[in-house]
Amino acid sequence: MQSLDLNDPGMPDLQFVLFVSALCTSDLDSLNIPPVVRQAIFDRCWAFVNTDPPPTLRQERVLDLRYGDELTLEACLEAIRSILREAGIRTITWDHPPSEPTQSSTPAAQPLIDRLQQLYPEGPDIVDPAGGHAD
Repeated sequence: MQSLDLNDPGMPDLQFVLFVSALCTSDLDSLNIPPVVRQAIFDRCWAFVNTDPPPTLRQERVLDLRYGDELTLEACLEAIRSILREAGIRTITWDHPPSEPTQSSTPAAQPLIDRLQQLYPEGPDIVDPAGGHAD
């Protein structure tokens, strides 16, 4: 079982927001976030960066924060935490092994990847499912 503490996630805010957003749009049955709460999190974060309504097709429900700013990120972070707190969830848990990427990065994602590599030139310190750290 994997878990993520809302108050001490051990990752940068951007990574946390994108990770929780991805969990909320996944089909994971073992995720301890009820479907209505998952939808509320995604829809609220979507509204911070878009003027149109959130997509209804699952494969289109992807949060794109490339055009947001620090205020957008803070708003998403607070929305996620407050919605989960209201639902009585302090730690997100799920049971699913990490999977390999299904596709390589798109050219549109390359600027974000380049920015992240400038921020973290040594590579991220990613926790693996066995509880250790990646080298």
